[in-house]
Amino acid sequence: MTNVQGVELLVRAHTYLREVAAAVPEGGWGAPTPCSEWTARQVLNHARLDQQAYGAAITGAGMPESDPFQPVDGLTADAQGALDKVLREVAGAYAQLSADAAEVPTPLGPLPLPLAAAAAAMDAAVHAWDIAVATGQDAPLDEEVADGIWLAAQSLVGHLRDSFGVFAPAREVPEGSGRTETLLAFLGRDPHWTPAAS
Repeated sequence: MTNVQGVELLVRAHTYLREVAAAVPEGGWGAPTPCSEWTARQVLNHARLDQQAYGAAITGAGMPESDPFQPVDGLTADAQGALDKVLREVAGAYAQLSADAAEVPTPLGPLPLPLAAAAAAMDAAVHAWDIAVATGQDAPLDEEVADGIWLAAQSLVGHLRDSFGVFAPAREVPEGSGRTETLLAFLGRDPHWTPAAS
C-alpha cells in the first residue's frame, strides 16, 4: 500500500470532505452523527472552523469566527461554498511550505510538515466519515488516506485525549481489521456506527 503523505494526503482528505458534503441529501443536515449531540451540519461547521484554524496558523490571517467546539448550525446559506473556500485556502497555505519544513505552525503547536498535514487531514477525513455515515452515504474512508493519517493519530491523539478530552476512549477492533477500522476505533468511533445507534 502506498503511504500517502504531506500535502497530497491533505488534498485527498479535503476531496473526501467535499464529496461527502456535496452528497448530503435534502433534509439530511439535521441528522445525528457519531459526534455526540452534534448534527451533520454542526460537524461540517466544526470541520470548516478547524481547517480554517490550520490555515490561519500558517498565514496569520482568517482565524475562525467562532469556537470549533461550539459548532452552531451556522452554515445556512451556501455550506458547500463556505467549505470549499476554506479548504482551498488551507491547501494553498500548505502547498507553499518547503517539503522539509521542520516546524509548521498548527493549532496543536509547531509540527514537522508531514505530521502537521496529517493532523489537518485527520480532522477533515474523520469528520467527513461522520457526515457520511450519518446521512446514509456509502462513502468509506480511503484505506490509503487512513494509513497516512495513522502517523498523526499515534503521535497526537493520546495527548489530546488526556489533556483536552477531545476524543472518546479508544475502542478495541477485531484482529485483522483494516487500517480504516483501526483508525476510527483508535479515535473512539464505532467503525460500524449507524444513526440507529445515536
